[in-house]
Amino acid sequence: MTATADTPLHSDPAGRTHEVTNQAPPLTGHDVADDPVLLEGLRREGAGWYADDLHRLGRLTGSEQVQRWAEEANRCEPLLRTHDRYGNRIDEVDFHPSYHALMDVAIREGLGGAPWADDRPGAHVARAAGFMVWSSAESGHGCPVSMTYAVVPALRSAPELAAVYEPLLTSRVYDPGLRAPGTKRGLLAGMGMTEKQGGTDVRANTTVAEERPDGTWRLRGHKWFTSAPMNDLFLVLAQAPGGLSCFLVPRVLPDGSRNTFRIQRLKDKLGNRSNASSEPEFDDTVAWPVGPEGHGVRTIIDMVTMTRLDCILGSASGIRAALAQAAHHVRHRSVFGAKLIDQPLMRNVIADLGLESEAATTLALRVAGAADRAQRGDAQERAFLRLATAVGKYWVCKRQPAAVAEALECLGGNGYDEASGMPRLYRDAPLNGIWEGSGNVNALDVLRAVAREPASLDAFRAEVEAAAGADARLDEAWRQLRGELVLTPDAELRARRLVERLALVLQASLLVRHAPPAVSDAFCASRLTPDHGLAFGTLSPATDLAAVLSRVPGATG
Repeated sequence: MTATADTPLHSDPAGRTHEVTNQAPPLTGHDVADDPVLLEGLRREGAGWYADDLHRLGRLTGSEQVQRWAEEANRCEPLLRTHDRYGNRIDEVDFHPSYHALMDVAIREGLGGAPWADDRPGAHVARAAGFMVWSSAESGHGCPVSMTYAVVPALRSAPELAAVYEPLLTSRVYDPGLRAPGTKRGLLAGMGMTEKQGGTDVRANTTVAEERPDGTWRLRGHKWFTSAPMNDLFLVLAQAPGGLSCFLVPRVLPDGSRNTFRIQRLKDKLGNRSNASSEPEFDDTVAWPVGPEGHGVRTIIDMVTMTRLDCILGSASGIRAALAQAAHHVRHRSVFGAKLIDQPLMRNVIADLGLESEAATTLALRVAGAADRAQRGDAQERAFLRLATAVGKYWVCKRQPAAVAEALECLGGNGYDEASGMPRLYRDAPLNGIWEGSGNVNALDVLRAVAREPASLDAFRAEVEAAAGADARLDEAWRQLRGELVLTPDAELRARRLVERLALVLQASLLVRHAPPAVSDAFCASRLTPDHGLAFGTLSPATDLAAVLSRVPGATG
């Protein structure tokens, strides 16, 4: 029989042309916190008491509803309204309800400023783990959450202001909308540092501050990249007569009137689309000083340190989120008669990504543990935190785009489609490497710490040498690196290489002490010796891939 225009090729009464087979089911309904690396780090860094709550948050994060919130918050982007219908200047940003739903959970779960009001040892570690789990669903709204967390130590430089605002910044109530701060049940904070003529060089700022007889100051200038403009309070740098200084700028003044905060436009960004980033203009804007006049950078650096910690946490979370998608896909997808996860080369790729993720997560939680203990008066941990934060910020954030790209490739064309969620993870991946100082800024900051704060290098050395004798490759890498820590005139030229080696040696030391032997062996072999290619998936045939893959959620089962 020959088919004609009047003859169907088959007699399927439902009109189906094909059946969908060999596709991975949606990755929903799972516990994102069900991750041995994360849970072991949580306990090791002193927050094991948080495990039940972390699992509860993990189940919510893995739900279909939260995935829908994440998609909607990015598809329906923030909308700037400079004026109301009558022509009054209002400078407000409207968000999709899904963005508010994400924010409500984050603040309610204590991912904002809550740890500063929690006396339990490990409170900052618990918050770090929760932040990693929750931000894996959607990272954009993490920006205002991070800044609210980070502002508290800097604000304490002005005790009278901290007494008023800290109880609201540490609240677990999400209370959006521009109203007098004292009338709200919870506050969010942001910062305004960079300007278009200087960028990272904040000492080139031209925003000026003038003192008034009533004790307030007035600011005039234009900031270049101020995220979350609907937050309630901002720490801002401006030039005072005594030099660059830090000021508190509320969107709404205590009497309920609007402070001058003219939003010129919202940034049209590569990623981070759910979060509004703006260019605000100050014109006779009311502000209060935070810290001594002329000490603006020194004051705000306490906030920057904590936001850099969140950059490490966020990048480790982004790597793990992309890996989870890749592992889920290859466990269900068949090619050439076998599951992808059983194909030798794909096993190499997923295992290599697993090593990267485990090293990033372990380092992130170690730095969070140092932050927690430093806040409780541990001088050794404070010194370690100073150097480890800059090292971790540089390296983990650098690794995120490469790791996410490799994970996306594991899904093939499916990963390049927006419906998979992988393109959003990819667009968001470079952000943490830029926010709070690009790679060069953090690499040079490491040099400053090594040169000016010898206690930080001593603490870093003690951390690495806690694994002395356990792996000959680590011992040799550290021996070579110690020689490079003598800062010669070409130190700036080789700063990136130096910081990269510091990060890898620190990660190796942590894994040698805390990870299964197969994991630490594979890491030391592939990261500390030449026995590794430049791409993921180039682990040695001697690697125990099954043992490494057993640490990757979703890769087995």
